[in-house]
Amino acid sequence: MADIQAEDANEPRLIVETGVDRRIADIIEPVIVPMGYKLVRVRLLNQNGLTLQVMAERNDGTMTVEDCEALSMAISPVLDVEDPVDKAYHLEMSSPGIDRPMVRKSDFSRWQGHIVKCETSVLLDNRKRFRGKIAEVDAEGFTLERDQAAYGESPRVKIPFSALAEAKLVLTDDLIRDALRADKLAKAEAANQNEQSDDE
Repeated sequence: MADIQAEDANEPRLIVETGVDRRIADIIEPVIVPMGYKLVRVRLLNQNGLTLQVMAERNDGTMTVEDCEALSMAISPVLDVEDPVDKAYHLEMSSPGIDRPMVRKSDFSRWQGHIVKCETSVLLDNRKRFRGKIAEVDAEGFTLERDQAAYGESPRVKIPFSALAEAKLVLTDDLIRDALRADKLAKAEAANQNEQSDDE
């Protein structure tokens, strides 16, 4: 896994919602960013009646049950006032999970070396769907080492961020191990910072 640098809390998402999901995201984001969180995704789903699924994470990539509760309590009143959904709905706050959606450039740097499934908005190398290991990442895009290149296809493909429609990590033993290690490091750093601020 690539080293995790301090990520810019204001880094824009590459993949954003449309329609009512976009309106909800525009309402939620200004509330959660000052609290130290990043919005990952908003989806209004037809399950259990109507469910508004909000995925977020701390700037260090962690997310606890307490974080979900704090965000839920912060955004519920704002959503009640703005009223972007004209029907009753259930709010579901969650972390992105281990097999997370990849929505920022830093997600690709952070999880370099892991397998991702992605879809592009335009044809690249005569296809729109790709699966493979993130081999390289730069400011313009990322290179995948395909795990199933068809005959005649290059085993590596460069995917520009501008062409990305959807991307998600694929759950593997390596990903689970590295995600648990990253979470443990982030929690240790947070505890260390709390100790330092208590000493001051």
